[in-house]
Amino acid sequence: MKHIVSFTLAVLLPVAAAIVSCNSFREPEMIFDTDMGNDVDDALALDMLYKYMDAGKISLAAIMLSKEGPAAPEFLDVMGTWYGYPDIPVGIIRDGADCGPDSLNYTRKVLDMKAPDGSPLFARSRSCYEDLPESVDLYRQVLSRAANKSVTIVSVGFFTNLARLLESAPDRHSRLTGRELVARKVAGLFVMAGNVADTTFAEYNIVKDIPSAAKVFAEWPGPIVISPFELGAGIKYPASSIENDFQWAGSHPAVEAYRSFLEMPYDRETWDLTAVLAAVEKEDTTGYFTLSPEGSVTVTDGGTMIFKEGEGNRRYLYATPEQEEKIRARLMSLVTCPPASRNQ
Repeated sequence: MKHIVSFTLAVLLPVAAAIVSCNSFREPEMIFDTDMGNDVDDALALDMLYKYMDAGKISLAAIMLSKEGPAAPEFLDVMGTWYGYPDIPVGIIRDGADCGPDSLNYTRKVLDMKAPDGSPLFARSRSCYEDLPESVDLYRQVLSRAANKSVTIVSVGFFTNLARLLESAPDRHSRLTGRELVARKVAGLFVMAGNVADTTFAEYNIVKDIPSAAKVFAEWPGPIVISPFELGAGIKYPASSIENDFQWAGSHPAVEAYRSFLEMPYDRETWDLTAVLAAVEKEDTTGYFTLSPEGSVTVTDGGTMIFKEGEGNRRYLYATPEQEEKIRARLMSLVTCPPASRNQ
C-alpha cells in the first residue's frame, strides 16, 4: 500500500504526542482490557505489562475483564500476586458476550495446580471475586481521577466494556458522560482486532460482540491504533523458549498457562503481545512497526472489518519481515526476563 510510513514518534505525533509526554508523565497510566482465558496470548501480554511496570515505563491503573466466569479474575489474582502487583484494581463483566465454557484451556488448569503438600501451587491475595466492581464502573472511577489526556487503553478482548463506557451516564465518579470522559482523559486506544488484509475474515474479538465493536470504531472520540489479526499471526512465540528459557522461575503461572493451553510443543501467535508492545513502545525509534495512514473503520453485520484510507483517526500496524524478527526478539526478551518480584 502506498504512503505507508515508519512507526516512529514523528509519524505518530497526532496520536502519540497526546498519549504520553515524557516530560510530564514518567509512568504513563494504562488500562488493560482482556478476555483472559480464551487464548494464552493474553497471559503473555499481561506478563509484558508487569515487566514494563518493573522498568518504570508505565503505571497499570486497572485490568478490565470482558470475559465472564470466576476463573478469569482468580487467574488475574494469581498473576498479580506472583509478579508482585496484587493491588492493581480488577473490573469484571456481567451479562457480557457469550464466551463459551469457563476457561477449560488454561486458567482453570493453572488455578487447580497443587504443590507436593496438596496446597495450591500459586498463592492468591484475595478470597472473594464476586464483589469486584464491574468494568464500566471501574473505568469511570479510574478515568475521573486521571489527568487530562494521560491514559492509554490497550484492549485485547471483546469491545463490550468500551461500548458500555461510551454509553455510561454521569454517576458518583464524574458528572461527565462516558463519551465525555473518554474525550477528556484518554489519549489513545490500542486494540487487537480485525483483519485488514482479508475483509472477508470475521476476527474473534469483533465477531463475539459485533454491535459493540461497530459502536467503538464509529463513535470513539479519540485515535485508535489497530494491531490486526495478520500482524500477530505472522509472529509466533516459540515453544522452544517456553521449554528452555525459564529454569530460573520454578513454578511460573504464565509458563504453566502456555503449557496447558495446547499440546506442547507449539508456537503461538502473538496477537495481544504486539498490541501491548505498540502501546508502550510507540515512541521507540527502533522501528518495530509500520503505521498506516489515517482512515475510518467499518464493522459489517457479519463481523468483518473494513479500513478505508481518508477521513478519520483510525490506523493499523503492520511489519516487514525484518521488523517481524525485531518484534519477536523484543517480545522474547521481555517474557523471559525475571520480574522484579523474583529477584528479591
